[in-house]
Amino acid sequence: MTIRNPYSYVLLRYRHDPLSGEFLNVGVILYAPETRFLGAKMRKTLGRLGKAFPGIQKAEVTQALGAIERAIDRKRKQLKEQYLFGDDLKDALAIASSVLPVDDSSYVWSPLRTGLTDDPTKALQIIYDRFVSQYDEENKSGRDDAAVWQPVKEILSARNLIDRLHPKTITSPVDEVEFVNAWKNGVWHCYQPLSFDLSTSEGIREKAARWSGHMTGLSKSDEHIQPYFIVGAPAHAELKKDYSRAIELLKASALEPRVFEENQSDELADLIASQMNRSARA
Repeated sequence: MTIRNPYSYVLLRYRHDPLSGEFLNVGVILYAPETRFLGAKMRKTLGRLGKAFPGIQKAEVTQALGAIERAIDRKRKQLKEQYLFGDDLKDALAIASSVLPVDDSSYVWSPLRTGLTDDPTKALQIIYDRFVSQYDEENKSGRDDAAVWQPVKEILSARNLIDRLHPKTITSPVDEVEFVNAWKNGVWHCYQPLSFDLSTSEGIREKAARWSGHMTGLSKSDEHIQPYFIVGAPAHAELKKDYSRAIELLKASALEPRVFEENQSDELADLIASQMNRSARA
């Protein structure tokens, strides 16, 4: 009969902006006292951190995670020299907090979680794969951003207006974004297609949050811009709620972007044509 022993674990979370409350998991610590196992696994690359938090410094993150992992290694050696830690280090959270105390920094521990296993090394890997590295692979999109923009492009091409759109990079002290399609009439009208035809709810949330963050960053630009998003829905019905929330997040973003869904391609194209025609007559 296989004996399954209890263990506890905590996730290490990275908060790019501690005030925002947004975080991504970057590591895990697991402690199984009866088998005297203490293990830590931290990410070695940025993975999806780079996409979720533009401007993040890879060297700083990897250095911090390496320091935490080395501190756990020292705790592991200490554990080998004695049967058990004292009562003050009775579970994974207590051990983790002894290495990285709870404070207002960018790194925080999750609440304590527990389980049973006959192989703590395997359990550590499973937890890491599930909560840390699961979404590192590119979320496969049924349609990319260009496919979402294509209907608008075709309408504007038929009206001989597509050539008036050009790439434009908007910069601010804290951000820089290139819009492939933009034109100027007093303000820069910038159009960004976003395909949310992704495979996971987290992929949808991260993409919407990333572009909402860009709006905040560009709100500090000296250039006057009016952003527009045209968004494509996910193919999977179970992701519709996340898609709706993504739209609401974009609408609530800085710079008051206008958001059009794919079935409103005609409406967006008509708006662009009307604005361009008025500009030509002015």
